[in-house]
Amino acid sequence: MLKTGTKRNKLDWILFFAMLGLVIIGALCVMSAVNSISFTNSVVRTHAVALCLGGAAFFVGWSFNYQIYDEQWKALYGFVLLLLVAVLVLGSYQRGSRSWIVLPFFSMQPAELCRVLTLLIAAAFLDRRGTRIRDTSTLVGLGLLIAPIFGLIMLQPDFSSIVITFPALVVLLYCTGVNMFYLLLLVLFGGVAGICTIGWTYVYLHPELMDYTLVRLFFQTGNNGWYMAGACLLVMVLGYGTWWLFRQLRIFLPSFYFVLGTAVVLGGFFAGVFVDHQMKTYQRKRVEAFLAPKSDPKGAGYNVLQAQIAMGSGGVLGKGLFSGTQSRLGFVPEKHTDFILAVVGEELGLWGTLTVLGLYLLILWRLVMIGYSASDRYGYLVCGGMFGMFFTYMIINFGMLIGIVPVAGIPLPFISYGGSNLVSSLLALGVAQSVYARRIRA
Repeated sequence: MLKTGTKRNKLDWILFFAMLGLVIIGALCVMSAVNSISFTNSVVRTHAVALCLGGAAFFVGWSFNYQIYDEQWKALYGFVLLLLVAVLVLGSYQRGSRSWIVLPFFSMQPAELCRVLTLLIAAAFLDRRGTRIRDTSTLVGLGLLIAPIFGLIMLQPDFSSIVITFPALVVLLYCTGVNMFYLLLLVLFGGVAGICTIGWTYVYLHPELMDYTLVRLFFQTGNNGWYMAGACLLVMVLGYGTWWLFRQLRIFLPSFYFVLGTAVVLGGFFAGVFVDHQMKTYQRKRVEAFLAPKSDPKGAGYNVLQAQIAMGSGGVLGKGLFSGTQSRLGFVPEKHTDFILAVVGEELGLWGTLTVLGLYLLILWRLVMIGYSASDRYGYLVCGGMFGMFFTYMIINFGMLIGIVPVAGIPLPFISYGGSNLVSSLLALGVAQSVYARRIRA
């Protein structure tokens, strides 16, 4: 049965005004970014519609008792799978992926909504584990639950959705108090997959490294079946060798840990192979631009370099809204989506960029505080998942602009142009407000 609280109609005003501030800044920067392009009216109209739909989504998320998602998580899971199958069958093929469903008056990207719903589903599953949260079966069960969702997203392919959702799930697991060994295994899995993918691209950019035997063998493991088999055998031998060494040192750990660790490394390796083979040309160019942006300043590295130039030209106070030269003259590509922060930096300056960062930090802080004051464990987990999602968004967008993470084609919620992302992000904060409205502690 759904529980009710005495604070049903209350808002967390700090969270609300931080969100509102980002939405206003985002709307102004989007209008400024597209003011000089041919399809300005279309972008502005779509963004206005998204704001209205997002406002409605926020109100729905806030008004409904969030505990309904806990009770109806299986129906929610079926809805997510249905949406992801629908986009593969009915979706429009754009820019190398089938991620959009084109409707008469607007288009939607189901993966954006599914990301928020997946966190609600995962929180419900983990909430039911109770005292068994530290059991291996919990991690295996969550993996089996999430695998079909990730698999359908990869078939589009939409790697950016995985990049956002995976860290959020890790944060969610941390909030449940899951065995830290399993969290380390998840990080190991993601690390192996990422190192393999980036490593193979790096060798491709620097063919002279193939003169080294180990580098050549590493490169071949991603492209030759026999080398893959050899790499798998080597990992298993190393896993057994590590277990044997621990035994000799009188460190008696369950052999299951070594078996699981070996399986995770192999899983990460094959995930890296899959991602490497599925990457489209433009996605590989993004990795190349991250690894060596100045090696091809007019090609793969153009986007990042121009965005950094635009931000630097804004100085401390900026050039003023609708007065940015780099963005308005078209030097900054994807200026209203992936590189909207470059527009913020050029037109609003360092203070504007720090304001955006500060508002994001306010949102993250309030999500933590709402989670701690939640009336039940499910509300706490929901806020933990939302925190992980928005934290990942923030790190990637600010990180890619200064060159510490690859350009991933991931929007900055509330700031970037993107109707599906805006609506789903407002829904997420609406659900957080629902947790706040039913809290038991002030």
